[in-house]
Amino acid sequence: MAAILQPPTTTSAAAYPITFPQSILSPPMFLPYPSTSSLSLSKPKSPRTPSSAQTPNLSLSNPPPLLPPNPKPSLSNPPPFKPLLPPNTHRVISSNRNWAPTNDYLKLLRLSVRHGDIGLAKAIQASFLKIEEDTQLSNSLIVAYLRLGLITHARRVFLGLSSPDVVSYTTMISGFAKLDREYEAVEIFSEMRSSGIEPNEFSFVAILTACMRILDLELGFQVHSLAIKTGYLGHTFASNALMGLYIKCGCLDFALEVFDKMPQRDIASWNTVLTGVVKELMNDRALELFRDMQRVDGFTVDQFTLSTILVACAGCLSWIGGREIHAHVLRIGFWSNLSVNNALIGFYKKCGSVTDVETLFEMMPQKDVITWTEMIMAYMDFGLVDLAVQTFDRMPEKNCVSYNALLSGYCRNGKGLKALALFCKMVEQGIELTDFTLTSVISACGLLMDVKINEQVHGFVLKFGFGSNECIESALLDMYTKCGRMADAEEMFYQVPGNQNNPVMWTSMICGYARNGQPDEAISLFCQRQSEDMVVDEVALATVLGVCGTLGFHAIGKQIHSLATKIGLITDIGVGNAAISMYYKCGSMEDALKVFNTMSIHDIVSWNNLMAGYLLHRQGNEVLDLWSKMERAGQQMDSLTFLWIIAAYRYTNANLVDNCRRLLLAMKTTYDIEPTSEHYAAFIGVLGYWDILEEAEEIINTMPFEPDASVWRALLDASRIRSDTRFGTWAAKKMLALEPQDPSTYVLISNLYSASGRWLCSEKIRDEMRKKGFRKHPSQSWVIHHNKVHSFYSRDKSHRLSKDIYSGLEILILECLKAGYVPDTSFVLHDVDMYQKKDFLFYHSAKLAVTYGILTTSPGKPIRVMKNILLCGDCHTFFKHVSVLTRREIHLRDASGFHCFMNGECSCKDYW
Repeated sequence: MAAILQPPTTTSAAAYPITFPQSILSPPMFLPYPSTSSLSLSKPKSPRTPSSAQTPNLSLSNPPPLLPPNPKPSLSNPPPFKPLLPPNTHRVISSNRNWAPTNDYLKLLRLSVRHGDIGLAKAIQASFLKIEEDTQLSNSLIVAYLRLGLITHARRVFLGLSSPDVVSYTTMISGFAKLDREYEAVEIFSEMRSSGIEPNEFSFVAILTACMRILDLELGFQVHSLAIKTGYLGHTFASNALMGLYIKCGCLDFALEVFDKMPQRDIASWNTVLTGVVKELMNDRALELFRDMQRVDGFTVDQFTLSTILVACAGCLSWIGGREIHAHVLRIGFWSNLSVNNALIGFYKKCGSVTDVETLFEMMPQKDVITWTEMIMAYMDFGLVDLAVQTFDRMPEKNCVSYNALLSGYCRNGKGLKALALFCKMVEQGIELTDFTLTSVISACGLLMDVKINEQVHGFVLKFGFGSNECIESALLDMYTKCGRMADAEEMFYQVPGNQNNPVMWTSMICGYARNGQPDEAISLFCQRQSEDMVVDEVALATVLGVCGTLGFHAIGKQIHSLATKIGLITDIGVGNAAISMYYKCGSMEDALKVFNTMSIHDIVSWNNLMAGYLLHRQGNEVLDLWSKMERAGQQMDSLTFLWIIAAYRYTNANLVDNCRRLLLAMKTTYDIEPTSEHYAAFIGVLGYWDILEEAEEIINTMPFEPDASVWRALLDASRIRSDTRFGTWAAKKMLALEPQDPSTYVLISNLYSASGRWLCSEKIRDEMRKKGFRKHPSQSWVIHHNKVHSFYSRDKSHRLSKDIYSGLEILILECLKAGYVPDTSFVLHDVDMYQKKDFLFYHSAKLAVTYGILTTSPGKPIRVMKNILLCGDCHTFFKHVSVLTRREIHLRDASGFHCFMNGECSCKDYW
């Protein structure tokens, strides 16, 4: 936005906890409630945390057991007496029984609470002890003592009442519930019912507050039934409190039913239900509720409403909706509200650009520690680490959350050493270390992959007693897998008691297998977890879908997608994105597009994923069409989006040079994204594809910064395919200077010289590789058959059917030679005789895999093969002949994308 309207920053829903005051409660008339002639609440149950998936059984006859009082330590050390009146006031009050009428006593009690003056409260009590009992005054004294933390004094005054009324009981219930004496509050409520005193609206608020704090849903059901019976269902305060209880216990449906049946709602009612639906990630429903709220005549929102709805807009990536809320904020005069501004920062951090966030931050009239911390997180999310550090240094006040924001930001941006240095500084300065701190520094160790540092941090964690924490144990396991220490990870997973029952540890282990090139183990562990009916989370699902995509394991990937749909996790945007990636990598763009279209919300990863899929299938025009849809949808774009758009011009007939030039310029001026070397490298690749290498030379010479290795690699690859040694030699020298330790550089240069017949130069490059100990990444191809991966390397005879495979391949070669196939020996060393050259070519991994596919796949069905590196020219020519001879489609995915061989032609049009 050119000028970010004067916005607020979002704190997230947790930053605006709804305090359910005496304006919160009235039960819904839903489901059959047990008929209760009287509510039995004698002995409350022990505390427990209800699951949102399970609703406790209603039982009116089994009240919860009473726990012993557990007063806060601070209550035993009340604040020192601070005289607020003239020196003799307390003495005068205590000695003169007629010193003040009731109204004066009440004013003095309020004064004692406001200033924490315990002595004044006691003096007032002493003053009216000798006069006739006044229940109203006694109730006020109870309130004062409870607010001053004097539970024993409040109890004595209450017990001294000859006829306590509903206000007396309600005051005690409310005060005890707020002072961590919830079970005693429940007991007092029971006593009130036993004494024949009927609760009022505020009594229901008080007892439901106690239920909320101990998460006693069963007791809440009983109170709900009593509210229906006594006719307090329609009272707004009681209904608000009842909704608060149901939301806190994870029963959103019950809360919504209460809300729907309320005869009258106030702002707390709307805020409560909005917070509930946002907490359950029902962001679209929250926006609908907000629109309904706006339609109520004369109803105005407050800061909590605006903050919550901005969190919903960020959650569902509603860029347009969030800007509308921002405009509404300005219109109704909340532009200077701190909490709303914090919520707006959170929204723009997720849905906007760094310029949006910066403009808003600078315009805020006041900032707190949350504002500054949000700004640090925003810079880190945008990858602007230096600006995040500058913001941290400028903070007028820091806390452990600020330090953690910087620490986790370092980890997200791959700055392991800086994260570790910051952690050491936190330890030296005595900054509070939380579980989040330790998991972040463990993640930093995973980035560094230094065994000694890992052991030191692990020892630190154990020394300070955090070793039994599930999150930290999971982070340690993750650290081992990131460092390639799979033996240690397996030992920790299988030998530590309880780990195999911990879903987080299972997920970490599955991710570890996936990232360490053990896809079979990852899928096997996932299936084992499923067979044991353990809970599957979205991270595990996304990871295994990613593994299936890498392997091209379409059948298993489809089953896991069905599982995600069945258990309701397909709505998770990470799982949806993983499903898109899995399908297009398995060769099914139709299924990938179907998943994309069924997703309720899309983030930038969703759009980029679909673009990457179209590119893998060489469908450039579809990428450009998708870009237009992003523009119409108001979707913000990132650097990767433009990388795919530039690369798409390979596969279009557009005026690519002018279009790419304009696009690079528009990235900065229109989209506020600085073009990088990767964007220029993509442009060079496009020019090489269309054989315009002179234009590529001009682009490189006019770049606004020094080209890095990615640019020269793109030029070198284009030169190899076009057999242009002039540009290739230029690129090779630059590449070797920039990346002298990268084996792939030497392989590219050697192949360039081989393709142009410069065998001596090619041999020198290979000899240099041998001297430096570099090894070419081995070519591997595989086929999925009967849910098993069958892998092959060049001249590989380890497969149990290798005799049949080699016999079949020899027949194919003979028939293809008869049909006009001429082996391309240009990349085989020149000092090897022709027979050996052909032997090298004939038994490449891809040929073995395709032959196995033909032998094991039913007639008429396509052969599907995956390869880890680029397909060589000879294999490409060979498969075109095989597709004619066998009348079979051959679908092969290599590092450049998909090749579909059919009737002697390839979908790549012989350029890859």
